[in-house]
Amino acid sequence: MTDTRPTLYLSRLLPDPVMVMVRERFQLVQEPLDALPAPSALREGLCQADAAIVTLGDRIDAETIHAATRLKILANYAVGYNNINLAAARQRGLIVTNTPDVLTDATADMTWALLLATARRIVEGDVLVRSGRWTGWSPTQLLGAEVSGKTLGIIGMGRIGQAVAQRAVGFRMPVRYHTSHPPATSTLPCEWEFRSLRDLLGEADIVTIHVPLSPSTHHLIGARELAWMRPTAFVINTARGPIVDEGALVDALKTGTIAGAGLDVYEQEPALHPALAQLKQVVLLPHLGSATVHARVQMGLVCLENIQAVLDRRPAPNHVH
Repeated sequence: MTDTRPTLYLSRLLPDPVMVMVRERFQLVQEPLDALPAPSALREGLCQADAAIVTLGDRIDAETIHAATRLKILANYAVGYNNINLAAARQRGLIVTNTPDVLTDATADMTWALLLATARRIVEGDVLVRSGRWTGWSPTQLLGAEVSGKTLGIIGMGRIGQAVAQRAVGFRMPVRYHTSHPPATSTLPCEWEFRSLRDLLGEADIVTIHVPLSPSTHHLIGARELAWMRPTAFVINTARGPIVDEGALVDALKTGTIAGAGLDVYEQEPALHPALAQLKQVVLLPHLGSATVHARVQMGLVCLENIQAVLDRRPAPNHVH
């Protein structure tokens, strides 16, 4: 009997509950692996599919988009979509979607985990205990920075930025924010105060970054901006690596321009600036912002919802225009 189900290309293996639904509804071009596909394999898979779920690591250029004439939708398994040539997709009439909302809490939680780990030197403490070199409590051992009551500066006040700010209430932290697209003032608590980027960086004890990557935000935080920060301040990035100039960040950390950094994303991900791994005042994570079972399953379900809508000739709920 002929299989009439639409054909789906998955560039990566997704969580089990998502894979169960995928196999029920679609023919797979091939069984996905947990590793990033080679560019040639990615293009070949997209050219054979009616729909595809791809990830941020999949660089999908204009040539690939125009070659995949059968493809109707690229469902990006992420909120961001800077891995896809949107202009080429629009020109070709290819629908591109993303997964907003469902990873907001997971990413906000991870921002706070990095913030606390960096300020309170948690990773250094873990290493010390595991090494067997810990000799007991000391009045001057691994002294970190106080978090409660300090000023939190948030760059980007979208869904994730607002979720990070909401969590600051329990720490009694004044919130200052900067965004190029201010939300309606009626939707934000009056105690959250807008600042110019320069004023925010000069005022905040901890700066967290939550803007999308675009030409205007590439190296938004560079040597000049880091110099505006306090020498006791920390910067936390769970957004996109190229928003921060890593070379400038390394220089600022080495010279004491700022006190520390917590990074979940990198400028040349997964490659790491060689100096970052040598700096104790930096906490480094392997892009875990949305890495909870719940968030990753929900991201997959959103992708499938968008795909089904397009195949049914309905508007995709999360169409990226």
